[in-house]
Amino acid sequence: MGGFGRYLAAALAARVASEGMGMAVVLLALERTGSAAHGAFVLTAWLAPHVLAAPLAGAAAARTARPRLFHAGALAGFATAVAALTVLLGRAPVPLVLAVAVLGGSCGPMVTGGLSSLITALVPAGPGRDRAYGWDAATYNAAAVTAPAAVGLVAALGSAGPAMAVLAASGALAAALAATLPYEDQGAGPVPGAPRAGLGAGLAALWRVRELRAVTSATTLGFVGIGSLTTVSVLLATELGSPGGGGVLMTAFAVGALGGSLTVGRITSVEPGRLVRWALAGTGAALAAAAFAPSVAVTAAVFALAGVCDGPLLTATLRIRARYAPDGVRTQVFTLGAGLKLTAASAGAALVGIAADAPAAALLTGIAGLLLAAALLHALTVPREPARAEVAGPTELSAGSATASAGPRTPEGP
Repeated sequence: MGGFGRYLAAALAARVASEGMGMAVVLLALERTGSAAHGAFVLTAWLAPHVLAAPLAGAAAARTARPRLFHAGALAGFATAVAALTVLLGRAPVPLVLAVAVLGGSCGPMVTGGLSSLITALVPAGPGRDRAYGWDAATYNAAAVTAPAAVGLVAALGSAGPAMAVLAASGALAAALAATLPYEDQGAGPVPGAPRAGLGAGLAALWRVRELRAVTSATTLGFVGIGSLTTVSVLLATELGSPGGGGVLMTAFAVGALGGSLTVGRITSVEPGRLVRWALAGTGAALAAAAFAPSVAVTAAVFALAGVCDGPLLTATLRIRARYAPDGVRTQVFTLGAGLKLTAASAGAALVGIAADAPAAALLTGIAGLLLAAALLHALTVPREPARAEVAGPTELSAGSATASAGPRTPEGP
């Protein structure tokens, strides 16, 4: 298996562990304590550190002289925290359980954006790298489909404890595979003699580079809606007379997204910024139509269409980050972008919890409106003319700032 093949296996294993945590933690807490709320608190502790840890993780990844040890170690820490929660949840004092969840969640940015940032070192610039980002996006969607199903199946056959153990094993497999990637051979790690980027450099790059600012602001707004989709799908299915149909709707969305990332997301001839707008607008329009569907079956079909539209969004986002992120802060840009989206999704989930008494169709229409607004926001903030390509040498960054060119990288300097 080549370097990129091992990367995909590691990314899929890590993201299966991450995607399965939401269901597994709640099931285990309910099984051992009789309270799903206990699981919700643990899950909140797991998710909360992501946006705070993202710049720290990105800066540490860029500065480390031993990238293999850093990336594999972060994934190993993630897996160890899952294993520890498997043993401690419902049995150990709550503060200890929450502390373990916070530590494990702090490794989360390396499972998402941190891993994706490695592709620029594994695949040469050009259409091949664009396709590689399509495959990387597919690992997220594949994990979203398989992880909850695997957790539910193992829990149904035995208990939630073994289901959590499966997730821990998946994380450990990811760490082992990450340790085999050719970091040094591909020039990973800091450039000797290059100035170190400060902790604020990634955030500065997201703001100063217009392409990065446009895609980050648009996807963050869109994920306020996406983050509430799971809850709204349950409410919508209940109103349509199928209380258990929420899982069917989200599975349809995830399967559609997987198909979209493997088909539309692999079209490299379309400019990624345009693909972002199409994806956001298409997903919003499809979800708006789903709000008026007469049955769960029809709604599931429209959710699948919405997923197909959403599938290329991550691929396009990753392509933009890789093309425009300054070299010294690329990992920070990837981890910060992922952290902001996750935080936005958490905010969306909280907002829909506050408005849960509203009609589900109205809530779904609101989600669609956020996605359409995100498409409009991107159209308004992205540069009018394509940025001019420049021959890229090592990007020079002052500590805490981003002064690199906003132009796309050439094949000689991704």
